[in-house]
Amino acid sequence: MRITGAKVFSELHKFEEKEVYVKDGLFSDSHDTEEIVDAKGLMLIPGLVDIHFHGAVGHDFCDGDKKGLMEIAEYEASCGITAICPATMTYSEEILTGICRNAADFRKEGISEKAADLVGINMEGPFISPDKLGAQNPEYLHEPDVPMFKRLQQESGGLIKLVDIAPEVQGSMDFIRELRNEVCISLAHTCADYETALKAFDLGTRHMTHLYNAMPGISHREPGPIIAALEKRAEVELIADSVHVDPAMVRFTFNTFGEDRVILISDSMEATGLPDGEYSLGGQSVTVRGNRAVLTSDQKTIAGSVTNLFDCMKCAVLRMGIPLEKAVIAATENPALAIGIFDRYGSITSGKVASAVLMDEDLNIKKVLLRGSFL
Repeated sequence: MRITGAKVFSELHKFEEKEVYVKDGLFSDSHDTEEIVDAKGLMLIPGLVDIHFHGAVGHDFCDGDKKGLMEIAEYEASCGITAICPATMTYSEEILTGICRNAADFRKEGISEKAADLVGINMEGPFISPDKLGAQNPEYLHEPDVPMFKRLQQESGGLIKLVDIAPEVQGSMDFIRELRNEVCISLAHTCADYETALKAFDLGTRHMTHLYNAMPGISHREPGPIIAALEKRAEVELIADSVHVDPAMVRFTFNTFGEDRVILISDSMEATGLPDGEYSLGGQSVTVRGNRAVLTSDQKTIAGSVTNLFDCMKCAVLRMGIPLEKAVIAATENPALAIGIFDRYGSITSGKVASAVLMDEDLNIKKVLLRGSFL
């Protein structure tokens, strides 16, 4: 396949009008192609990579159901998210084992031609603070446990790419010290002060889960974990759905952390792609009205989002004033780098998986290229 006429988001992080070649499901330098796709007037960006979301279209990753995971993956691909790393919730080891096995089986048995690639698992719970639960279930909280993590990693077939931790919880520092070279460790759902966060980063933590949410804010006398992350050049996740973080703070984050450190995520839950109503997240009831999801038992507690990653990226650009180029990097290259898959995903580069999105100037999806074929 040869795609012509499009403004292509290049490895130099700018849009250039050039031809893109696809062969055997990969981007290629070969000009030996038969099919020509005229994309004049459109922009071509890499397929998006969501490294933190829980579900969509009535299914949750934690359901541990192959059919449900397939429908999630197909929905994500249709929205331009072509590589997915769904997140677990705070559950028991027994339940998490079933989730990991389901993901491993999903990878082994193959996926449909319309499904996004499952590239990892984000283990958001259960090693978090009881005082910053958010929508996590307190019943299954667990102190950081290296043997438990290793058992789950084995069951997943090595799919766990991210594991969240509250560094002030007993056992956290030992956990970080022992596993820092095996998995990306992220500060999350934490009450950590500045000094504790600094220690965690110095020991090997390099990631922050949904920045600003479920953690202390910034104070001039108590700078907290956010400033520690800034000083240690950690990469930070950001939910740009106009619910979790104010647009001014989204701009602040891009301006302070830099375009190479911000990772757009959706944190979407099972109601994504469906109408308002009552849903579930982590075994707890969630009420959805418009683009806001909250715990039914506590309407002040946000329970994930109902916005997919492409629409979060679009929101960041059109409603929050983030330059398109920076938003694209944050939704493609940066997440791929964070979980160690940039050799295969995250840019339109010869030899990488040929997944991309054709969109117009208003950021409306026109076609999705998935592993070398248009959906």
